[in-house]
Amino acid sequence: MFIWLFHRISGAILIVLFSIKILTSFFLFTKDKKPDWALSLHRQPVLDILILILFTFHSLYGLRTIAIDLGYRKEKQLFWIANVAAALISAALIILYFRFS
Repeated sequence: MFIWLFHRISGAILIVLFSIKILTSFFLFTKDKKPDWALSLHRQPVLDILILILFTFHSLYGLRTIAIDLGYRKEKQLFWIANVAAALISAALIILYFRFS
């Protein structure tokens, strides 16, 4: 139940976060004076890290759901594999984010 709920909520949050990034990037490409709120919102590392974490967990939970739909029955094992893999991938992406930003 947790994964089903998290998958739905994280999908909705990802839509909002990606929309914010796209909207603020349109303001940054204008030749006129760039709004301060768009510049500060677009460069928020908290939003970028939240996108990385949610995207990783959301995609791996989606792959878990596909594996279950295809007939794999060890749901608890898939839960832990997806969590560990998502945590490791998220940690690696966060390290790369801070290293190159």
